[in-house]
Amino acid sequence: MNFWRSLVGKLWLTIICLVAVVLITLGLFLLPYIDSNFANSGAIKRLFMYTCMIGFSLTTFFALFLFTKITQPLQQVIEAANNIRRGEYGTRLKLVTSDEIGQLATSFNHMAEDLDKNIRSLNHEKGHLSSVLRSMSDAVITFDIDGHIILTNPHGRTLLEAWSDLKWDQESDSELFLEREDQSDVPLPLQPLFQSTIIKGGDQRSNVHVRQGVWSVHMAPLYADNDIRGAVAVLRDVTEEVRLEKMRRDFVANVSHEIRTPLSMMQGYSEALLDGMASSPEESSELIQVIHDESLRMGRLVKDLLDLARMEAGHTDMMKARINMDEFLERIYRKFAVRAKEREIHLQYSKNSPQLFLKAADEDKLEQVLTNLLDNAFRHTPAGKSILITGGEIELEGRRYIEITIADEGYGIPPEDLPFIFERFYKADKARLRGDSSGTGLGLAIVKNIVESHHGHISASSKLGEGSSFTLRLPVEKL
Repeated sequence: MNFWRSLVGKLWLTIICLVAVVLITLGLFLLPYIDSNFANSGAIKRLFMYTCMIGFSLTTFFALFLFTKITQPLQQVIEAANNIRRGEYGTRLKLVTSDEIGQLATSFNHMAEDLDKNIRSLNHEKGHLSSVLRSMSDAVITFDIDGHIILTNPHGRTLLEAWSDLKWDQESDSELFLEREDQSDVPLPLQPLFQSTIIKGGDQRSNVHVRQGVWSVHMAPLYADNDIRGAVAVLRDVTEEVRLEKMRRDFVANVSHEIRTPLSMMQGYSEALLDGMASSPEESSELIQVIHDESLRMGRLVKDLLDLARMEAGHTDMMKARINMDEFLERIYRKFAVRAKEREIHLQYSKNSPQLFLKAADEDKLEQVLTNLLDNAFRHTPAGKSILITGGEIELEGRRYIEITIADEGYGIPPEDLPFIFERFYKADKARLRGDSSGTGLGLAIVKNIVESHHGHISASSKLGEGSSFTLRLPVEKL
């Protein structure tokens, strides 16, 4: 620090100037008096000069004393304050005096200690909050009053990146919000909710549909001195919950529909029998046969529902053993050969590998899978067309699989229906119900569960009017 800019330097210059003014004034008045009244005026003048030099020396010593006792301690206080300002909260003063400077140093040390504790506490709370936000599976985003992002967790940042290129058709009804919309960082799906939160106050909840997902949004205002300064939004992905709820509603509706039809027929024909509408034993036998067939249909539906429920709950009893797939596929082929001949359908079996073995599989369950697939193929393939069963071994990602394909030349499946054919009760009514439609709509769902229980995979491809192909892959090695 420049001495002349310090308090002591300025004080010293002031005292020097005062002393110089006093001595010069005295000299102007005393020197003529000394010359006229004293014979040894030179000695008196020298004494006067020595006195001035001693005065100036004492003034300088006093200034240096003040510099040591005041300026240097204050300089240490300034340096310590700058360290605190730079974030060095462990800085302490080592001034041990009983004067005001010492008291200032003691107060400064207490202040620095309290500040250090508060900063540590704030950092701890900040770290705790950051850990909580990072561990949350929900997306958390905080906005200020202008819609700029203040704080977000990793899920929130991921969501903001995913929504950054959205184009939204909804328009805001608030002129105030429209003015802020250009510089706002609020994602487009959240803008109506943010607008409502800022203008109306209070918590706002809504479900936002973005692309193929559904998000449950809870947005609450942030207050500062009873004024809204922003909003915090918590977003949860409820796509799966909405899908499951839709599946539950569809399941209840489909089961009700599937059961209502045979029940209505059984009730109608039984009432006809009770009312004596059958005029001959043949008619009575025909009505009874219809009732019997519908009861069997209901029995199949209930059995399929129970089987599917057990499979999805993981309670399927699997009797896995080594299977010779050559003999297995030959047996399936012979099983359907007679049916193919009756329907005038060309059934073929082709093997692409010399030996096909599965080390751990349930033969009865796999027979149920192929029976279901072939039954669907026969039901939707007209006479004169072909059904091909192909078996072979492939290797994918270092693992060996047995690949079985059942391809037909039937009516095919519309492209919009193809992704949903393995769902329960789903029927591609547009093209696949031209033939016999006695199925329950659960067969392919059961097939998928059986294949997945063997750690395999099943897929379907189709071209409308040309046929469909179902491919299932089963791992050769035991898992």
